[in-house]
Amino acid sequence: MNKERTENIQKLFKNWSGEESIHIEAMPQSGSDRQYFRVSGNTKQAIAVYNVWSKENKTFINYTRHFRKIGVNLPDFFAEDHDKNIYLLEDLGDKTLLNFLETNRKGDDISEKVIELYKKSLSGLAFMQIKGINGLDIEKYHSPASFDKQAMKWDLQYFKYCYLKPSKLVFDEQLLENDFNSLINYLSDDYDFFMFRDFQSRNIMIKNDEVYFIDYQGGKRGPLQYDVVSLLFQAKANLPTVLREELLNYYISEASKYTNLDTAKFKEKYYAFVLIRTLQVLGAYGFKGLYEHKEHFITSIPFALKNISWLLNNISLPIELRHLNDILLRLTEKQLNKPSYQSEADKLTIRIQSFSYKRGIPEDPSGNGGGFVFDCRFIHNPGRYQPYKKLTGRDEAVIDFFKEKSTIDHFVKKVEAIVDEAVETYIERGFANLCINFGCTGGQHRSVYSADYIAKHLESKYPVDIILHHREQERKKWKN
Repeated sequence: MNKERTENIQKLFKNWSGEESIHIEAMPQSGSDRQYFRVSGNTKQAIAVYNVWSKENKTFINYTRHFRKIGVNLPDFFAEDHDKNIYLLEDLGDKTLLNFLETNRKGDDISEKVIELYKKSLSGLAFMQIKGINGLDIEKYHSPASFDKQAMKWDLQYFKYCYLKPSKLVFDEQLLENDFNSLINYLSDDYDFFMFRDFQSRNIMIKNDEVYFIDYQGGKRGPLQYDVVSLLFQAKANLPTVLREELLNYYISEASKYTNLDTAKFKEKYYAFVLIRTLQVLGAYGFKGLYEHKEHFITSIPFALKNISWLLNNISLPIELRHLNDILLRLTEKQLNKPSYQSEADKLTIRIQSFSYKRGIPEDPSGNGGGFVFDCRFIHNPGRYQPYKKLTGRDEAVIDFFKEKSTIDHFVKKVEAIVDEAVETYIERGFANLCINFGCTGGQHRSVYSADYIAKHLESKYPVDIILHHREQERKKWKN
């Protein structure tokens, strides 16, 4: 972590909380270049955000104050250092709606609790969109201030240049532009609602069974449908069609509480917004996944293509988009049947980590929300004896101790059998990520030895990429 940035975060945290920061932990990045840190003192905790784009910081802070004032569930804003591009927010935890969905579903069978949280999200969205626009001077923050023809054009060009052209699919550029213009003209209107812009389940946090929204600084004036589409057709969420329809009707009933909504007119353009949003998403996946090599964007591509395929096969839009439809048909047939876009993602990445239970189980940075966690605390601990206290599971003396006075080799052989079966299945099914964590009391001896052993075993046996971290040892080096 950048030393100067750390000091600036520590200073801002102390000014706000009156406490020294005891621990600062970098959090996984997602799509943006913003960097997030969890900061803890004796009694207080916050999320520190570092973002070089000062205008975006100002937008986020002012939007937060505005929407919280009218009762929208957002993280509380604590403090900022405008010159250092840092601000502090309420820590809402780590559970997103997407995490909750992934752990509470079996295929298309999704728990009632998940559906209830989706409905809470849509209810909060309707209020934010319709009531939240009042008194919000969007022109101060965005140009264009509305999701107008220019903004739609940018989204469609994003798809063309960042996803379609790299696919090497042959197409007529002028005919495609003609269809883009037809789609834009059909969707263009004078919208007077707040459009969140990226309303998807990764940006919805769950705390105490309530939903909280994050990442809304890109919001501008726009249509109601776009945000509903963003949530219900989010590629990685892969919601069943029947549930999408149920949630769409629920949203319409909620939005109707705040505005005179013409349901037929709303639904008429809804699926055209599905098309333009999914094309924008594919552009983002092309840039952030295929160009910037951010893995969870690459693994989301097939789900977005599946949405396009469903749209082509089930919906007839009231406008003619002959060349665009032909391109999308060829694109989905080619890439869903032969996923050449995956390149490096075809190789399974296995993250192996040792850790101390005192600091909690490590997060899964891939976004899949899980993996193996093996508890090594039952194994005879060399850390109880003075000669080994300052050594780690990589030192010869500790390894000799394990061989002579512990059952650790029996343990790691059992682990071998378990993870081998998982790795072989993951490779066969084309999965991209697997996490394997080993925990002990201090994250120094037993867990370090076990993580090293399994990393070496898997690297020698399978065509996989291994990422090995010893969290507590790396933390000590950083602190020193």
